[in-house]
Amino acid sequence: MNWEKEEISSILKELNTSSTGLTTKEAENRIQIYGKNALEEKEKESEVKKFLMQFTEPLTVLLIIAGVISLLINDIIDAGVIFFVVILNAILGYRQENKAENAMEKLKSMTSKSTIVLRDSKKEELDVENLTIGDVVILEEGDNIPADLRLIETYNLKIDESSLTGESLPVTKTHAVDNEDKHDNIAFMNTGVSKGRAKGVVVNIGMQTEIGKIASMIQEEDKDKTPLEKKIETLSKTLSIFSVIICILIFILELFQGIPAANTFMTAVSLAVAAIPEGLPAILTLTLALGMQKMAGNKAIIRKLLAVETLGSCSVICTDKTGTLTLNKLTVTDEYITDNEMTTSIACLCNNAKITKDKRLGDATDISILEYAIKNEVDIENNRLHEIPLDSNRKRMTTINLINNEEYVLVKGAPEILIKKCKYVSYDGIIKELTDEDINIINNNVVKFTNNALRVIMFAYKKVEDYQKYTLNDLEENLIFTGIVGMMDPPREGVKESIETCHNAGITVKMITGDHKNTASAIAAKVGISNPNDVLTGKEMNLLSDDEFKKLVNNINVFARVFPEQKVRIVKALKANNETVSMTGDGVNDAPALTAANIGVSMGSGTDVAKESSDMILEDDNFSTIIYAIKEGRTIYSNIKRFIKFQLSTNIAAILTILASSIMVLPLPFNPVQLLWINIIMDGPPAQSLGVEASDKNIMKIEPSDENILSLDNLLHITLIGLVMAIGTLGLYIYELNQGSSQLLASSCAFTVFVMYQLFNVFNCRSQSDVRNNTLLIAVFASFILQLCAVYIPLLQNIFHTTAIPLNSWVLIIIISFTIFIAERIIRKFENAII
Repeated sequence: MNWEKEEISSILKELNTSSTGLTTKEAENRIQIYGKNALEEKEKESEVKKFLMQFTEPLTVLLIIAGVISLLINDIIDAGVIFFVVILNAILGYRQENKAENAMEKLKSMTSKSTIVLRDSKKEELDVENLTIGDVVILEEGDNIPADLRLIETYNLKIDESSLTGESLPVTKTHAVDNEDKHDNIAFMNTGVSKGRAKGVVVNIGMQTEIGKIASMIQEEDKDKTPLEKKIETLSKTLSIFSVIICILIFILELFQGIPAANTFMTAVSLAVAAIPEGLPAILTLTLALGMQKMAGNKAIIRKLLAVETLGSCSVICTDKTGTLTLNKLTVTDEYITDNEMTTSIACLCNNAKITKDKRLGDATDISILEYAIKNEVDIENNRLHEIPLDSNRKRMTTINLINNEEYVLVKGAPEILIKKCKYVSYDGIIKELTDEDINIINNNVVKFTNNALRVIMFAYKKVEDYQKYTLNDLEENLIFTGIVGMMDPPREGVKESIETCHNAGITVKMITGDHKNTASAIAAKVGISNPNDVLTGKEMNLLSDDEFKKLVNNINVFARVFPEQKVRIVKALKANNETVSMTGDGVNDAPALTAANIGVSMGSGTDVAKESSDMILEDDNFSTIIYAIKEGRTIYSNIKRFIKFQLSTNIAAILTILASSIMVLPLPFNPVQLLWINIIMDGPPAQSLGVEASDKNIMKIEPSDENILSLDNLLHITLIGLVMAIGTLGLYIYELNQGSSQLLASSCAFTVFVMYQLFNVFNCRSQSDVRNNTLLIAVFASFILQLCAVYIPLLQNIFHTTAIPLNSWVLIIIISFTIFIAERIIRKFENAII
């Protein structure tokens, strides 16, 4: 039944109740039928099972295999590093698993414990769990709403729905029939009465309430894998298959050459460890963690490690309006004033708001008007003699004040009401009769302000003698007009520029709000959202099928009067169109959409439920912070690709070098320990220093990419670089053997030139930035010193089977390894020519 559109008598009849409530016996029977008024929680998986499931990811399995192999060949250090990374990733994943449960706990903690109901026609305090359909609830100022109620009596009622909707201003409620789907006659569970009193009949309890539906959606919504998780999974499967094939091939080739099976196995296993980039999870964790730390210092708190990269892949941002695009503070932005001094006096004196250094107390409109008066430097003593308060019927507030020992009637209110009470106009103290021309000018300004979605307040006054002699109607007749002001929640500073940055970066910004259509359109236009006049309301959304909405959703950037389940529908439709979606929100009602989005972004001032459901928290509630985070996410993803490019070129070069030497029936240029050294030293400082590269200059001027982390073009580039290194290494190795060098010296030269190739190649993988990466320079220098130690220190010579390299060989090593710079530039020019 559509409770909003039904008369109270029909609702009471449908629910088989009355305005005096249920009997105790009937209530007990209904509790048996409908159950308790409580939020239900899904049965939880065991903590042990959730933790063990973290070890089933493909890359994790691959790393475990690499760790076991490292143990088999007594490489304890490498094995220790691998297993440390595996356990760390499992812990991070396990913590993320508990997010939905934590959100549910926060939601349950918000529910009120007791309420006042009518039972047997008497008021009774009752545990909210024992509330049932048809119960009549009494609401007073400060009460929490215990269930979804259809209001049947209201007295100047305002309800704070910010915990549900995130909208800061209290909502005026009525018991009248609502034909516009505004829900103005419904009081929702977990919201609070901020003003007035009311009586309501329970129409939904527990999981059937709006908050219950949200609880259900939070628990049912499974978070998709992030783009990076999907790409890493694909990469790890590809690498594992490739590594197994190569190792089997090497093993067979060496066996046919008569090399002992034990030695062949050691070489194949070492090559397998070298072929698997086990440094990848470490560099992922390190790079993402450093990104998280940097973002935290800039008001963006990341709750899930991989969410950092997801931001970089973001193609659509669905953002709330209030507090994110706007200041969440009603402010006077436009004015038409004929008497500035008198207008500011009325704004100050006909006002119940209070502003101190630390606090702003009162109605949002009054606070805005008082701030306007203070800004205009009004300084007047408030000697109030009488007040006629604002109400929904009068739509104006009147006070009688003593100014310079004279009585003044000061009025502020709705222009359509107050203009009819005005007979005169004051032009800076000069009083004239209000003409039709004056009225047209005033009305034109009112229309102009209203069309810009401003809330408009008019000011008027008159002098009286002994106000007590006048009737109310007489006091408010023949007033003198002084001006009108228009107020709104204005856009945040920098938001327009941030949205323009999004457009340049190929990211679409969509505004989703519970506000009126005109307000949404006006704000969208002010902040630069595309197509601000094409607004789709929640009511219009409901008329569209899923297929129709899916076709339409990409072209609509402003959604107004939207409810929780509709936010989720928007996110799912965009994801169905292969968009990577970021959703912002702060209310409980945003939690399902935050969970459904690829990355949920909650506000620092938002509810705990929204925060627990999100991947990132904006401490300053500022949309511009999202853009900073997206830039950081793109930078991190680029750095991960740099690492992979660098690491895989090393792996491919090692594989090609050993494969070629096996085919050519040459003694292997590297022994297993040298292979592991190459793996450790290259997975170590040089590779990891790429994780802190600065952003490319054009990072926010390119569209988000959904290509694999290792595309065919990249793989070809990496393979060609690996081929150059393999040819150079084998070339020097064969040259040294032909020059009569011992196999030990030739192997030492091949080993060293291969390492030098990597140290030069790391500079090919740097970002296009003017910022110098000192970490990389230190890492390269440290790795070079370590290589010298491996070649020249006797103890390490015995471990690595190396010997001292003469100066003339070093000249060749430097010249040959330097060719990697030339190769990189030739390959890039060739790629650019094809493009």
